[in-house]
Amino acid sequence: MDWTIIQQSLPNFAQGFKLTLWLSLVGIVGSIIVGIITSLVQYFRVPGLRQVLNVYVEVARNTPLLIQLFFLYYAFPVMGIKMTAETCGIIGLIFLGGAYMAEGFTGGFNGVSQTQIDAGEALGMNQYQLARYVILPQGLSLSVPALAANIIFLIKETSIFSVIAIPELTNTALDLIGMYYRSNEYLFVLVIAYAIILIPVILLLDWLERRVRYGSFGD
Repeated sequence: MDWTIIQQSLPNFAQGFKLTLWLSLVGIVGSIIVGIITSLVQYFRVPGLRQVLNVYVEVARNTPLLIQLFFLYYAFPVMGIKMTAETCGIIGLIFLGGAYMAEGFTGGFNGVSQTQIDAGEALGMNQYQLARYVILPQGLSLSVPALAANIIFLIKETSIFSVIAIPELTNTALDLIGMYYRSNEYLFVLVIAYAIILIPVILLLDWLERRVRYGSFGD
């Protein structure tokens, strides 16, 4: 293990680190938004739109992100739709993540007590008010474990972006290995970089899950 080589590679990894963080943040936020909307449509059984989103969820969850990225990056330009590699990566991550988030939120929304819903209806709430004041607050808290698992999953999935030449962490490591043939050093930095991202996220999500769990029991 040559620490000088590791030190020299840090500026390259710093750029990949920042790009990985940015892609993960945008992809996760977009996935949460898509997931909530999809889940609410499925929960309230909106005619027409529900069937379309059911198809979306099944397609997204049952096709690899690698294939989705290839389709966005190589097939879309043939159809006249050109996007940067970063845009393809973000869209692919949101497409995949939104489906997983939707399933997690659906589980949370279905976990809301029917008594709570009946009470809201007895107060004269319409569907919008039920969603805003009853289902969303309680359903989101119940969805935190699934949300946490999906966030970690999406961060790790950014490593696949290397196949369309996005210079994130994995692509940076592969490029350096290809140029200098120092696998041990560059893979070591890669592992440390992902650990720096994931460990604080895991700790934060674990804290959030415990807070929500205790809050639901009034402790």
